[in-house]
Amino acid sequence: MNPKFRYLYIVIGSILLISLIVEVIVTYPDVSPKAVLLNALPALLFFYLAYKTYHEKKDSELM
Repeated sequence: MNPKFRYLYIVIGSILLISLIVEVIVTYPDVSPKAVLLNALPALLFFYLAYKTYHEKKDSELM
C-alpha cells in the first residue's frame, strides 16, 4: 500500500463515519440495523486501509 494515500483514506473514512452518525440521528426512532451496518462497512474499510498504509512503513523498517 502506498503511504501517500494515508490521509486521503482517513478523510474519506471520517466523512463516511460522520454521515453515518447524521443518518442515525435523523432516523432515530426507526433506525435499521441493516442500514447502519451497510453504511459502516465502507468507513471501516477506509480506516483499515489507512491502518495498513501506516504499518507497512513500520514493518519494512524492521526487515
